[in-house]
Amino acid sequence: MKRLVLLIIILCLVGCSSSTGEWDSGMYTVSRVATNLESPWSIASDAQTFFISERNGTIVRIEKDGKMTREEVILSEPLSSAAEAGLLGFVLRKDFSESSLAYAYYTYDLDGRPVNRIVTLFREGGEWHEKEILLDHIESGRVHHGGRLALSPDETLFATIGDGASPENAQNPRSFNGKIVKLQEDGSFSIVSLGHRNPQGLAWNSAGELYSSEHGQSANDEINMIEQGGNYGWPEIEGNESKEGMRSPLLTSGANETWAPSGMTFHNGLLYVAALRGEAILVIDSREMRIAGKIEGYGRIRDVYSDGESLYFISNNTDGRGTPSEFDDVLYRLTVINKIIYEEK
Repeated sequence: MKRLVLLIIILCLVGCSSSTGEWDSGMYTVSRVATNLESPWSIASDAQTFFISERNGTIVRIEKDGKMTREEVILSEPLSSAAEAGLLGFVLRKDFSESSLAYAYYTYDLDGRPVNRIVTLFREGGEWHEKEILLDHIESGRVHHGGRLALSPDETLFATIGDGASPENAQNPRSFNGKIVKLQEDGSFSIVSLGHRNPQGLAWNSAGELYSSEHGQSANDEINMIEQGGNYGWPEIEGNESKEGMRSPLLTSGANETWAPSGMTFHNGLLYVAALRGEAILVIDSREMRIAGKIEGYGRIRDVYSDGESLYFISNNTDGRGTPSEFDDVLYRLTVINKIIYEEK
């Protein structure tokens, strides 16, 4: 039987409310790692170097000392100019140090319409070259491309795919739109879950359970626990609505608030969710599924990443929807000073 034990390690000199599981600004420090990114989308790392995908079709290589090199990505099709489109999800293969291979998700135009594609990229001589198309002709629309890529604990590739602004596709089992999918050993993709509007984040907790963040229609943004074969309701239900055979979210922003959640990660048992419209990182107590606090003051946040020691996040203020500061966009390091750690036993 699993027992959750709350360990509180008080390392700061200022008073905090961590004894109640709450989060406040005395619990962390934030520093800039790299500045002047251009509409960044995904954070990836091989434990030595960061690689940040940018929607305009480049990958920024960032060394530990902050030295930044923008590397060209050579794709077999030019990127679409549709809203929210471009080079989106990006994740290094686990054997990247030997293979120089990564996975990427991008949007291009086919017969005048945007479609999405998942590929492998090969890095050579400071450039990235499309090597293999894994999934193609994923129907899309002017918005709702999805695009998040992530590796599960057993190193299976997962992807989020939006409904492409055609809500009916989310309930169509013959369409990949409005789905979370995974790569099979035979090279094909299978549907993990359906009934999604625009899923944007993927993260696994220490028990191997998968969580996802999702944009609601105008509010009612969602945090879901994803189970194989689960139907998450869109467009039949949203927010806290319920219907037989469909799953309601674990947490929702409600009908009067919008987060526009994006990338997410677990760190020391807490779930951190990047929020675009909400201009924050949501700090979620995943045991009670409540917001324990917010990290604010950096504008729109696109992705968040944990290396086990520190958290890293990227602002997304240069995408035309934010208000850029002098240094935007920025890769930040967030160091937790007063840690709330949940251990499973």
